[in-house]
Amino acid sequence: MDIKPVLGGSIRPFGAGWFIMEFLKGHAPEGSARIDPAVGSTMSDIHAAYKDGLFRANARDMVDKEEELRIKKGGHAFNEEEDEMWFEYYLRKIPYKFLKMRYSSFARYFGHLKRLGWVEATGRTEPSAIQDYYPPAPSRVFYRLTEAGSKATPTAISDPLMALYHYSRAQRSAKSRRYTA
Repeated sequence: MDIKPVLGGSIRPFGAGWFIMEFLKGHAPEGSARIDPAVGSTMSDIHAAYKDGLFRANARDMVDKEEELRIKKGGHAFNEEEDEMWFEYYLRKIPYKFLKMRYSSFARYFGHLKRLGWVEATGRTEPSAIQDYYPPAPSRVFYRLTEAGSKATPTAISDPLMALYHYSRAQRSAKSRRYTA
């Protein structure tokens, strides 16, 4: 079968805050691995699951657009085999850097959640790969969701800086008023 891809992707299908909270609750969002909420997970594993979830959601969106185009042209909907083929095709075609949230940005974002008291270290650690070559390097730390984190509002989760510094939406978006007379 000749594959002619649909160009374009979608806007970010879900936010990092929502994903982190759902992941640490053990809900396995966007096809990620299910974890034990009491044990938690390491920041690098959460980031990897988040990126994988973004890739999967974007690939699924592209498959849906492809199927919609096919139906508009008078074709039939995808069967399971075709759906899986297109999904794997788009999953391979998305460049790694296409989707946002590099690890450094994720670590900064996660730091905001820690300062808010929404996530905490569980006390469990495991050796990191770099320790094979440099033993004094830090171990991987496991984090879990706190009681306060599980009660955080969706608005606060979507913008932890606003919650951390008690900004209003107008103050957080003050740039737009600079150019008005």
